[in-house]
Amino acid sequence: VQLQASGGGLVQAGGSLGLSCAASGTILGVKAMGWYRQAPGKQREMVATTTSDGSTTYADSVKGRFTISRDNAKKTVNLQMSSLKPGDTAVYYCNADLTYYTSSGSFARRDYWGQGTLVTVSS
Repeated sequence: VQLQASGGGLVQAGGSLGLSCAASGTILGVKAMGWYRQAPGKQREMVATTTSDGSTTYADSVKGRFTISRDNAKKTVNLQMSSLKPGDTAVYYCNADLTYYTSSGSFARRDYWGQGTLVTVSS
């Protein structure tokens, strides 16, 4: 079981960028999914989350600029970022609450993190 993030890169202030994250493996179910970020010298913070029924939560700093979406069938979560600011520069991590089959034939549930993808916004 793993989360694979993609997207990110360098963009000028005011530009847009999209991030994607896919869960793969012997997954039984996916509950909350989300994106977090960690800027240099700062703690990791929540950017946006979405529940399995589509409810969303955003950090105040990104409201109106970022949009989180998910595809339950594909087990993916996306983050569309617009009007980017230099302050959005960070490593972005996807997160998912996954229930999965174990090698012993039972199932377990835990939080998974993607590998992180760097977003750099130049002024």
